[in-house]
Amino acid sequence: MDVIDIAGTPIPDAGPVFLTALAVHVTAGITCVICGALAALTGKGGPPHRRFGRVYLWGLVVVYVTLTVMSVIRWRENAHLFVIGTLAIVTALTGYANRQRRPEVHILGMGTSYVLLLTGFYVDNGPHLPLWDRLPAIAYWLLPALIGFPLMARAVARRRQPSASART
Repeated sequence: MDVIDIAGTPIPDAGPVFLTALAVHVTAGITCVICGALAALTGKGGPPHRRFGRVYLWGLVVVYVTLTVMSVIRWRENAHLFVIGTLAIVTALTGYANRQRRPEVHILGMGTSYVLLLTGFYVDNGPHLPLWDRLPAIAYWLLPALIGFPLMARAVARRRQPSASART
C-alpha cells in the first residue's frame, strides 16, 4: 500500500473513503482533546462543564464512527486501535449515564475515555512525533494512564471530601 507524507507523518493511501474518514477523524479528535480538557478544568455541573462535556462526547462518537470505517478498510493495521476506541466509547457512555446518580463513576468513565483517546493517538502517532519518537513504544501505551489515573483519583477523592461549609 502506498503512503502519503503529510508534515512528516506517513498516512496510508487506502483510497478516498479512508482519507475522508481520516480527515473527519482528526478534526473530531482534536475537538475531543480540547473539550475534554476544558470539561475537566471547569466547575463541575456548571453550564461550561456540561457544554464541553457534551461536545467531547459527541466528538468521541464521531471519532468512533470514523475509526470503525478506517478499521473496516485496514483491519489488520487498525484492530488494536479499534479495541482502544471501543473501550473509550464504552467508558464515556458509562460515565455520561452516571453523571447524576454516581458522580464518581462519571469522573472515572469520562476520565478513562479521555486517557484511552490519548493512548490511541500516541500508539498510532507517537513514533512520528517530535520528542515522542525518542520514547520506547511501551511509553505510548502507559504515559496517558500514568498521568491521567492519578488525576482521576484526586478528583474522586475531592468529590468525596465534605465541603468546608458542610464541616462547620
